[in-house]
Amino acid sequence: MIIDSSAQLVFPDLFYRLKEFAAGRDAFLKLEGFNVTGSIKLKTAIGMIEDLEERGIATPNETTIIESSSGNLGIALSLVCASKGYRFICVTDPNANNANLIGMQLYGAEVIVVDKPDPKTGYLGRRLQVIDKILQVEPNSIWLNQYANIANKMTHKNTTAAEIAREFDKVDWVFVGAGTTGTLCGVAEGLREKFPNIQVIAVEPEGSVTFGGKPGRRAIPGIGTSVKPKLAQSIDPDEVITISELATIEACHAFAKDYHLLVGGSTGSVLAAIKEKASAFAQSDTIVAISPDLGDKYLDTIYDPSWVDANIRCPAKTSISV
Repeated sequence: MIIDSSAQLVFPDLFYRLKEFAAGRDAFLKLEGFNVTGSIKLKTAIGMIEDLEERGIATPNETTIIESSSGNLGIALSLVCASKGYRFICVTDPNANNANLIGMQLYGAEVIVVDKPDPKTGYLGRRLQVIDKILQVEPNSIWLNQYANIANKMTHKNTTAAEIAREFDKVDWVFVGAGTTGTLCGVAEGLREKFPNIQVIAVEPEGSVTFGGKPGRRAIPGIGTSVKPKLAQSIDPDEVITISELATIEACHAFAKDYHLLVGGSTGSVLAAIKEKASAFAQSDTIVAISPDLGDKYLDTIYDPSWVDANIRCPAKTSISV
């Protein structure tokens, strides 16, 4: 394969068969971490930028792209904007992992790290306040707003859902972690059209408010929200499973030991949810889950026992929503 842009390094059809993963049944993990920026967010970045271009809203070398991200979308947009000739400003927070922050800057992004959360809406609320200020002073700037952008959802309906449907003759269950809910909404809409009886399971961490949960302190980025995303209004999952961050950590470590692959926190949450739901699976059911990224960026967090002790097992008393 010969490519003309690094943004073409997308690997859409990788599924890891997890033999006897859930009560003796196989599950299939759709691996998105081998895309060039290390996550499923590369698809999101390409889809949202191309949507602006198709609508004549963004012009290379003239338009400034702005987005809020805890890491994976930020680095994906950094690469895509660099390859297309857009200036990119990413607003993030201290929970973003260092590897993504360095990667964004190396691709040429301007990175703003907010230093404290909003008392009511957490770090996300503070990031959005900063974006509003930037839009007022930056000419020709556009906020992508991944939390409400229909292109976010449609990208995953047209790619991720279609890739799953192409691989399997039937899918009975799909497990998707809920962040902005763009992946969740797109996958659910696309797969329900192909497999009307599918059970769509949304997975979110304790402390996330997306599906009506009580807001609380969270330390693992990339899944859950402290402000309910507008896109979530368009999804009605068959079930929402809430996973503790400790269960997420334990699932990641167990998976590395048993299946010899380091996965990110979102994947760990999804794996824990599959285990929790295992008794409901029929012998002939096809179970698919989305793995948004791999674990190499989390070696100093979820795979570091000292970090886990300080942030998950015995966190600071101050409650901070992210």
